[in-house]
Amino acid sequence: MKERVVKPFTMWKHFKGTRAFVITVAEHSETREKLVIYRCMDNNGKTNHKDGIYARPLDMFLSEVDHGKYPSVTQKYRFEEIKEE
Repeated sequence: MKERVVKPFTMWKHFKGTRAFVITVAEHSETREKLVIYRCMDNNGKTNHKDGIYARPLDMFLSEVDHGKYPSVTQKYRFEEIKEE
């Protein structure tokens, strides 16, 4: 299986239907935890986020959807990269 890598200036789809434009991957100055800095777009009430800039731990950004909590979701991962065709 190909490793999923988050790179700056890529677009990702959240499992609830919003898009996330990755600005960069940063490192927390104290813990060294990797954080994805992204712009949430196209929210329109789909999530508890408003459109804006957010930081999320890289592991969480790449995690699988909790299908126990969201059984009707077909997307495998919380965020999946939108590839240009």
